[in-house]
Amino acid sequence: MNSFRARMIACGWLLASGAAVSFAAAASVTNSLSVQRIVTHTDGTLAFEPAATAKPGDLLEYVVDFHNEGPDAARGLVATLPLPVGTEFIAEAPGPAPSLASLDGVSFEPLPLKRVVRAADGSTHQELVPLREYRALRWAAADLPGNGDFKVGARVRVAANAS
Repeated sequence: MNSFRARMIACGWLLASGAAVSFAAAASVTNSLSVQRIVTHTDGTLAFEPAATAKPGDLLEYVVDFHNEGPDAARGLVATLPLPVGTEFIAEAPGPAPSLASLDGVSFEPLPLKRVVRAADGSTHQELVPLREYRALRWAAADLPGNGDFKVGARVRVAANAS
């Protein structure tokens, strides 16, 4: 199994294990991950195919569906989607935009991520962090009603050197 496929499977495991969701109130929230390859036809229409593996240049869409199976609302739902190394986040994806991003999957900051860079003369300035360095995205929703659904997703492009 190539290392990129292993990273895709690891992301799926993180989501399936519940690492992708936290909430303040006890609730029966489940989640499922789908990964689709996006193919553009010659007429400009998009087609979505299951993507168990990927190759450099592929455009993938990760979608996480959350469902509250309980009767009570899940308050303070936070959804986190890890992004595999070797992919570049595509900010113009459909659906709700993430509110936070991370370079390490631990510390999250508002989008777009910025860093302080020191110039040769000792001065500093802020610059945008390249989207290929994002390792996780996070969305927040006030609550997920009983028997309610919440969906988040992101698109990534597999880097030319991913293997």
